[in-house]
Amino acid sequence: MTHTSRRGLLAAIAASAAAVPLGTATAAPARAATTTTTGGAGAPAAGAAASGAAVDPLPGPGAARSAVTLPPLDASYFSQVALTAPLTATVLPGTPARTEVTSGGGRVALLTHGARTVLVAGPRRTFTENKRPFTDDFGRTLPDTTLPAAQRKYWGTSPGGGSWSTLGPAATDYSVRPGTGVIALTTDYASRHASLRDDEITDVDVRSVARFDKAPTGAACSYALSFGYQDTHNNYRARLSFLTTGAVQLRVEKEVADTVTQLASPVALATAAPVGADWTIRVRREGTRIRAKAWREDTAEPSAWAVDVTDGTFGKGRVGLRALADKGCTNLPVGLLVSRFQVDAANWAAPPSVTHGDWVRVLPEPFDGTWTAELERTVRGWAGSTAPDVLAHAAMFLAGAPAVTAGDGPAQGRQVLGEAGYGYLDPHGYRYEGADFHEYMGIGWTFPDGAHTGPSSKQVGNLDCSGYTRMVYGHHMGVPMAAGADTSGERIPRTSRDMADHTPGVLVDRTDGTAPPAADRLQPGDLVLFDADSGDDDPDRQIVTVDHVGIHLGTDATGRRRFLSSRKTVNGPTMSDLGGASLLDGTGTYATSLHTVRRI
Repeated sequence: MTHTSRRGLLAAIAASAAAVPLGTATAAPARAATTTTTGGAGAPAAGAAASGAAVDPLPGPGAARSAVTLPPLDASYFSQVALTAPLTATVLPGTPARTEVTSGGGRVALLTHGARTVLVAGPRRTFTENKRPFTDDFGRTLPDTTLPAAQRKYWGTSPGGGSWSTLGPAATDYSVRPGTGVIALTTDYASRHASLRDDEITDVDVRSVARFDKAPTGAACSYALSFGYQDTHNNYRARLSFLTTGAVQLRVEKEVADTVTQLASPVALATAAPVGADWTIRVRREGTRIRAKAWREDTAEPSAWAVDVTDGTFGKGRVGLRALADKGCTNLPVGLLVSRFQVDAANWAAPPSVTHGDWVRVLPEPFDGTWTAELERTVRGWAGSTAPDVLAHAAMFLAGAPAVTAGDGPAQGRQVLGEAGYGYLDPHGYRYEGADFHEYMGIGWTFPDGAHTGPSSKQVGNLDCSGYTRMVYGHHMGVPMAAGADTSGERIPRTSRDMADHTPGVLVDRTDGTAPPAADRLQPGDLVLFDADSGDDDPDRQIVTVDHVGIHLGTDATGRRRFLSSRKTVNGPTMSDLGGASLLDGTGTYATSLHTVRRI
């Protein structure tokens, strides 16, 4: 298959945007419009825009996970296309050289000499991402005993939910064998906690499935689903207590500074539970309302909640598990065997949000610095347009993005847009790199130089960081790509390492070797490249090595510069801060490891 521009997909993307908000299966009921929901691609079809339909922001678990919204239609929306004639083009001082195009004193476009991307003024949009649902079925083996003891991970990373933190009393009490997360209760009266390192979860619908490998003697054993978890001394939990009589009780409680308070009376679930039976605990928290139920996995889920209470002690916090053998348990060790941990819906306390009126368009050839009548026609055609641009395409791979299938071309019948993962898992639960744009689509690809790369059945639906960048700028926006390394400066190389030096376009800024670049001329759509893993440094040349790439999105609601990239911990494209803040400001991993900025 040969590479062709994907501009023919724009109508399909717009239709998808009109049909469903990004991240939801069904649009919420309409109300008085304050924003017009567009389904992730950023451009509603005319009929959808006229309707003024909107959704309530984050109405508890199940809210839109990610979204791109435009303001409601009014006179100001259309005024942006009323350009005076002629347009005025002025070369701005500084490096890289840029030409500003204005109309009536207002900026219409910003072109960079030597680059194809153009920053165009348009309707303001808001990009938002929320928590990605996930299921961890523990399909891995940990710890990896081939690693040095200090590097061993005992529960590893959940698929899309973040890394597990295991606490108390000993790291060796935790392990994973294929299909089961194990917590070994080797001592009594010592809680063991496994929590996901995502401290920002508020509303949540979460469940776990687990069993004890033997009936307790001497004293009870219990396992709990934790939520609103601040630390081992402060958290909510829905706890199943397995008594020595065979009885099972559900307790919903909070622990504040080591003091435990029952939020409801214990609920008796069984009087003689069979040994080794799996039990499910489910919690749904919305605001201060907490509901919980539990049942034996080989029976139907109860329709009613066993506990329904209100408490607002803890706001945002982690979700996880707790296991305990009460003091006096005599048949230790007892093992808690967890077969599933599942977050069906969740909201972050403050989902990352970026709002601006910058649209990133792509010229067929780099701008040579000469303002022509043909360029003016192109810019006039872009003015006020809501056809999907670079940022809209990039957002269409976030959590919850609806699938879009190509109607023609080399990828005909294949999914070319929609929620993406990062890569498949190795036996120890680590995600493989290597998912390029064509592997997301499940096809092979022949590049302009004749090189052919085959498909990978294991990487369908996945994009690593450079594959994501190539999918957006190469496959969808038509910038030529290379099969691998390429020093011509005419094609996008395969890896972020080569992109840092050889991506078509211009260098905007680069580290001086002592500090990250200030990147004060950074624009939405720019490639941001990082030396985020010192293990990839080249000791022979004694220079840092770029190993991660993203697309700058813009300034977020807190005034910090935020970018999109595909990441292992989140399992796919993200603008969020799970497993490392997606920010270029501050002291986080990416802010301190920014290496190079390039403009396509």
